[in-house]
Amino acid sequence: MANKPLQFILTERKLNVGKQAEKIVLIAQPTGRHRVDFRNFCEWVARSTTFSPQEVAAVLNLATETARNIVANGDIVDFGDLGTLKPSFKSRAVEKGKPFRVQEHIEKPVVRLVPSRKYFTLTDVVYEQVPVKKS
Repeated sequence: MANKPLQFILTERKLNVGKQAEKIVLIAQPTGRHRVDFRNFCEWVARSTTFSPQEVAAVLNLATETARNIVANGDIVDFGDLGTLKPSFKSRAVEKGKPFRVQEHIEKPVVRLVPSRKYFTLTDVVYEQVPVKKS
């Protein structure tokens, strides 16, 4: 797939912290992005394999469901180039000497993705500034 430039616009912002606090600066923001839905993504992957798009979707869905079940049991999953999946939750602070109640003080269990730096760092990109679209 040929790479196209990452498009961006320049916007003015007033910074609140740091060396340039209270100054108006220019910030680049990505624009011109499109979402590739899961079905089209599976079709793209299938073009490079002997699998059908439906088989690619089934394998991806099974892999994510299996990884979630493993993490729900408290284990960590190395999810290849994407990174690592780990269990996590929020815990409320309890004063020392008072009873800690799991049902009351632990909440919002989640699967946390610790992304791979190598995979999520884009090194082979070029940039293209585009004019701001007027609404």
